[in-house]
Amino acid sequence: MSRPPFSPAEARAARLRVGMTPEQVVASMAQLGMDRPPEAVHAWESGTVAPSETELFALADALWCPVQALMARVPSTLREHRLARQFTAERLAQRIGMDPYAYARAEAEHRWSGTDRQTLLLADALGLRVDDLLDVVDQAAELVTLLHEAVEGRWKTYVAPLADLARADQRAVAQALRTLHREYALFNERYMGHLVARSGDVRLKEIAVDRARWLRDLPERFRLMVTHGA
Repeated sequence: MSRPPFSPAEARAARLRVGMTPEQVVASMAQLGMDRPPEAVHAWESGTVAPSETELFALADALWCPVQALMARVPSTLREHRLARQFTAERLAQRIGMDPYAYARAEAEHRWSGTDRQTLLLADALGLRVDDLLDVVDQAAELVTLLHEAVEGRWKTYVAPLADLARADQRAVAQALRTLHREYALFNERYMGHLVARSGDVRLKEIAVDRARWLRDLPERFRLMVTHGA
């Protein structure tokens, strides 16, 4: 699973607001069962690496701030709403009576297939109305579809609709799509190059797996790029 949304600047600001040193932060996290060295806090605040989901939860508790403040964004996907409520995927699946694998797939594919009861329980757990929950899932699915079409085709056509959907500046969206389109094209060039060179099924499968992983992380990459210029 990819790392959760995280703002190094907001993390540092939150720590300074409560007057804690990195050493005090990790000491507080240790009391919550999360043992990390002070270097981890420095790495998170410098943007060298982002915390994992459980690290993010412990950090927010240690800094006495909401997870959403450290994410520095309004939740717009099922996963982001879950993170804002400090649920792991497994714990939330258990709460709504759903198989953890099925729930994880729903998050990854941005498609909800839960029963009516599971949907009601999920909306309650996330603090949403059912209609709002379904809108979140539908909008995330639409974003994924548009992003796939943009990187696979003429990306300039998708700048305006993606900017509207993501509520982002069109120039930032255009810059992100230009970069992502180029990255996706490189996958195809690598694949065709190895196909022509008859490199063998193993190498071709490796490239296909890399591309599938890249496409899975595409929505999160896009959001980071249009909000933080990452």
